[in-house]
Amino acid sequence: MCQGLMTHSRCVKSNTMFSIRIKAGRKAYEQIRDGGFSCDRISAFFAPAAGPRWLVATGFDLTLLKAGLLGRKKPVQLIGSSSGAWRFAAWVQPEAEKSYLNLMEAYIRIPYHKDDRAGIVLQNLINVVNSYIEDDALPFALAHKHYRLAVLTARVRHLVASESSWIQSSGLFLCFLMNALSRSTLDHFTERVVFYNGPNPPGFCLKSPFRGRFIQLNRTNFKHAILASGAIPLFVAGIRDIYGAPRGVYRDGGLVDYHQTYDFAESDDDMTLFFHHQERIIPGWFDKRLKHRRTPDVLLDHTLMVFPTEDFVSTLPLGKLPDREDFRSFMDDPATRIRNWQEAVRRSAPLGEQFFELVESGKLRSMVERI
Repeated sequence: MCQGLMTHSRCVKSNTMFSIRIKAGRKAYEQIRDGGFSCDRISAFFAPAAGPRWLVATGFDLTLLKAGLLGRKKPVQLIGSSSGAWRFAAWVQPEAEKSYLNLMEAYIRIPYHKDDRAGIVLQNLINVVNSYIEDDALPFALAHKHYRLAVLTARVRHLVASESSWIQSSGLFLCFLMNALSRSTLDHFTERVVFYNGPNPPGFCLKSPFRGRFIQLNRTNFKHAILASGAIPLFVAGIRDIYGAPRGVYRDGGLVDYHQTYDFAESDDDMTLFFHHQERIIPGWFDKRLKHRRTPDVLLDHTLMVFPTEDFVSTLPLGKLPDREDFRSFMDDPATRIRNWQEAVRRSAPLGEQFFELVESGKLRSMVERI
């Protein structure tokens, strides 16, 4: 199945109490239950907008990077919004593991103060991006042999494009009200823009029900696209007029694509790998409080989702995933926040090895659940 993993990472004992759950869409579930899973079937790897919660994905990501098991037969599409895009931007660097670790360390140590305005927070994020993406490495990233990056962003209009907090807040509240009626109403305020590398646009951009634009990444717009994808409304200043893309203000890709909203598989035999921080799949940022709003099952047919168990989450500092509220809770004690986040990373380190132990042993067939 995934031959050679155990030469790259320590063997996980067969009696491991697993800290992950596996769920799959209809077609992926059938393939796995029939014994047809192979790492070479993975044509896309999706990472959601997660804020600091992405830190529990670090062990999973690093296991995959060290093993080099994705993209062996054909390039794998790495698709991410917000922190998901930041993760995958490290994957396409010449020294991917080193870049990923630099991102992790710089992100954990981001400073935050009570009076920081959106422009100051943006500068702090620019420092993080520069810590793990070197300008000289961009030609390599854009021509990567095994991975194709797709960065999800949102070009915003009208009130949401304002950098005035009260005007932007009014626009976001209006978006929430309109979105509660229908997700399609977001088109009045946001437009999905996908920045991609590779000779052709990602397949999902060329299929229904995709709405939006797709722009090729280059050395000039690479970092700006990454920054835009993580420009959280109100907290981070937007990125204006990205080179090669329509003029305007670009913000967090999670506004439109918070979690998975498309079937990213390239063919009917392919799968999309999705490491999530929770069981619930929420389409857009404005859907968080709408319990009924979910991605249609048909768009998850080829998805293989891995996520931590509730028991595992309870073992993390404060019994929860790292999140953006930690910045406020520990504003006067950043050292404790940093220690908590580092501990969450340490405890998450075995999650990737556990997944591949399931694959190697064949236990994936019995553990997989239906989405």
